[in-house]
Amino acid sequence: MTRYTSLLFCLVFLLTSPFLHAQPASQSREPLLPIVEKIVDEVQQHSQLEKLAGELLDGIGPRLVGTPEMQKAGDWAIAKFQSWGISGSKQSFGEWRGWQRGISQVEMIAPRIKSLEATQLAWSPATKTPVQGEVVVLPPVNNADAFAEWLKTIRGKVVLISQYQRSGRPDYQIKEFATPELYEKMMRERAGDAEAFRKSMANTGYTANTLPEALEKSGAAAIAISNWTGIMGANRIFGARTKKIPTIDIAVEDYGMLYRMAVNGLAPRIRIHVQSKELGMVPTFNIVGRIEGKEKPNEYVVLSAHFDSWDGAQGATDNGTGTITMMETIRVLKKLYPNNKRTILVCLWGSEEQGLNGSRAFVKDNPQIVQNIQAVFNQDNGTGRIANISGQGFVNAYDYLGRWLSAAPKKITTGIETSFPGMPGGGGSDHASFVAAGVPAFMLSSLSWGYGGYTWHTNRDTYDKIVFDEVKNNVILTAVLAYMASEDPQTANRDQRVLPVVNGKPSAWPEIKDPERRGGVEK
Repeated sequence: MTRYTSLLFCLVFLLTSPFLHAQPASQSREPLLPIVEKIVDEVQQHSQLEKLAGELLDGIGPRLVGTPEMQKAGDWAIAKFQSWGISGSKQSFGEWRGWQRGISQVEMIAPRIKSLEATQLAWSPATKTPVQGEVVVLPPVNNADAFAEWLKTIRGKVVLISQYQRSGRPDYQIKEFATPELYEKMMRERAGDAEAFRKSMANTGYTANTLPEALEKSGAAAIAISNWTGIMGANRIFGARTKKIPTIDIAVEDYGMLYRMAVNGLAPRIRIHVQSKELGMVPTFNIVGRIEGKEKPNEYVVLSAHFDSWDGAQGATDNGTGTITMMETIRVLKKLYPNNKRTILVCLWGSEEQGLNGSRAFVKDNPQIVQNIQAVFNQDNGTGRIANISGQGFVNAYDYLGRWLSAAPKKITTGIETSFPGMPGGGGSDHASFVAAGVPAFMLSSLSWGYGGYTWHTNRDTYDKIVFDEVKNNVILTAVLAYMASEDPQTANRDQRVLPVVNGKPSAWPEIKDPERRGGVEK
């Protein structure tokens, strides 16, 4: 072959090659509605999520109902809405016992000195001066009379009331490294210890909820628990059930050390100084942002997330992620969707952690809005991408929710499992308050990312656990759903399914429940 014919062959090959006839990138992409393309670009290229999370979680911190931090966070959210051209307001629905966490100092002072990893429980009484006492553990008893005799011995003592854990290693690590025989042995021991503790607690005549009051009345100096999740470093931090003496949670390692020392006769003593403040009764509230509808202003699409949290950490995945998802969603919609057909509300609920109080109050207090809601989209369970959506028992949910979902990028919706018509949510998160009222309200349920064991209500629920790429996907999905629900010419059907028979009785649709409007105090 000559040089000339070689060049001619190459030219013919290139001109007829399929590589030259590939579709342009714009044509090969998934076809999307123009606004959906804009939403994707805005979220991916101009996201405010990390800024919002930094200001809320690092700057303000956890948002326990009744605390100044909750009040400060509410003011911050309203200022954010206003900076985006969105009206925002606090809507009070009651009051709660005001409390503010202070410095906690917990040390073992005998038989040696050691700082302990410990956290004061929410609403625990403060110590005017440091409290110290010998550490004792709940004894194994056979009946309530024997336990009543033991109660006479605890005056001035610090009482450990949680189960002792032989190992602070999580199950998955034991399974990875132990032989099968050793793994089975350790699991039997763990299960046996839990059952023995359960029986011993039952024999006292008290429960974990009623025991602290009995110990307090018997003169205990303080109560210590270790509400370990089973994952290294993660303890759940809830509220105290004492009125005068402090209640603290101690990390499983330090708790185990104190427990062993106490039962082995080493008489450990600890000193506790917790400097929290009582603030009287303070308002409870929801934060509501609003973009008025241009065609159907009296019909509503609701972006829903609870704003409050427990305060053992920062409340990052419960529910900082849901909060910033809905705030970013309404920011994006305000910027890209100027002629929204229906009114779009973003509702950040207060006191969800104590029983969906904010959303229940909204349902009770705003019947004119509730009866005209097109859909509620709620997000509450962590940082993961949306993985499950249920029809919540609405017979025709597939028709309209399916239409709305079809507009979102397939990259986001492909992994979502749906169930239609599904079952109505009876609790667990704020969508349930609306489902009870017959409103199409949908939980955008996230992939776990260890939520249930690692971050849910724990001292490890912090900013660093957020996976922002996942949250961006959730913003895109939520914004598309809200846009489609707003634009839909049809009103979402509210027909409810016939619920199955359970144990010979027909299941009932959840009832609307009253919120707690005066919380944290004795009735």
